Amino acid sequence: MTVTDRHPILAGSPYGGYVYAYPHKTAYRPLVLPRPLADVWAGEPRSSLSLYVHVPFCTMRCGFCNLFTTPNPTDSLTALYLDALRREADAVRAAVPDATFARFAIGGGTPTYLKEADLDAVFDIAGVDPRRVPTGVEVSPDTVTLGKVSLLKARGVSRVSVGIQSFVEAEAAASGRAQSRRDVDAALALLGGAGFPTLNLDLIYGLPGQTVSTWLASLREALTYSPTELFLYPLYVRPLTGLGRSRKAWDDERLALYRAGRDLLLEAGYAQVSMRMFRRGREPGGPSYCCQEDGMIGLGCGARSYTRSLHYSHEYAVGAKNVRAIIADYLARDADQLATASHGFALDADERRRRYVLQSILNADGLDAARYAAVFDTDPAADFPDLPAFADLGLLALADGRWVPTPLGLERSDALGPWFFSSRVRTRSGEYEPR
Repeated sequence: MTVTDRHPILAGSPYGGYVYAYPHKTAYRPLVLPRPLADVWAGEPRSSLSLYVHVPFCTMRCGFCNLFTTPNPTDSLTALYLDALRREADAVRAAVPDATFARFAIGGGTPTYLKEADLDAVFDIAGVDPRRVPTGVEVSPDTVTLGKVSLLKARGVSRVSVGIQSFVEAEAAASGRAQSRRDVDAALALLGGAGFPTLNLDLIYGLPGQTVSTWLASLREALTYSPTELFLYPLYVRPLTGLGRSRKAWDDERLALYRAGRDLLLEAGYAQVSMRMFRRGREPGGPSYCCQEDGMIGLGCGARSYTRSLHYSHEYAVGAKNVRAIIADYLARDADQLATASHGFALDADERRRRYVLQSILNADGLDAARYAAVFDTDPAADFPDLPAFADLGLLALADGRWVPTPLGLERSDALGPWFFSSRVRTRSGEYEPR
């Protein structure tokens, strides 16, 4: 047996865990000493931050969803939430008055679940002009109306991301997402007609009853709307989600679907940016933002914020009862409490290096060794001896001073990423009890 055959990244499941942030919120804990945000951000670069606003409301919780959200809130709850969001935004601005943002996003949940006036208020609360800063908003087909599309367009939103998941109604229903094809087509017609610079469509593979044929049919339907970006997500079954009780192993099926979808999009002229992301053309212009080096301020329940040395957020949950309890606690907080970090994860030098490497090698641009050395005053291969070993395995390649993922490396991103987790993060996430 060769080394390649034996290595867990190649011999084990390709789906170890979706690494979209490091560390994951399951590694966060109450801070021993809560810290005022003015202290947290003191000495941190603040000229090129990302702003994220979380709206934890949807029409329903889909069977695959593990996001922080609650379905069908009352009008009084949404009003109270916007009041708390306004208090938090004001408190954060007072604590970090010189923050300058290079990116702005509103997610959830489903921001377009809100009524037009409430959605409009979110932009005012955030205090960032989307006409000056590249701005993205998450939407779902059943919440798209002409009025909301017109509002987003008038505000200057540059990117709308639509959670389609599947153009096949039976597959969407099997995933716990009741969605009519008529709603999907109507929503995409409205969004396409508005001419947003970036239209992104999210699709999921590995759904119950899905085949390579139906998956490719969904992708071909998606391409008829000429999306700028497509995100292809493998289905994960997670604790406390509607599909979390399934025990079916479908690694081979998901790999076949991934490869078929990847090949179709590459043939259609899309560039693969990461395991999940495919893009046609370039991003809209705007100030430069580098997720490895620049910080983020998050507003609202479910939002995370990060500096170089501290990642923090409100508490995290998926179960309906606990989500409601966390939202209730958020609504009750005063300005001083909202301007304090009390729950999070402190990053030492080792953790910062791990995060930088992870955020780099899981994207097609890869890890710039010279830039890494400028930031950390050391060579990445010295800090992470597995980099050359992964090159030997065909997962990475060193080209022009960059460690870039190969097609095999992109395919195995969900197994490669967790390999770089620290023992501390592994222990904390392993000890986390789903709520």
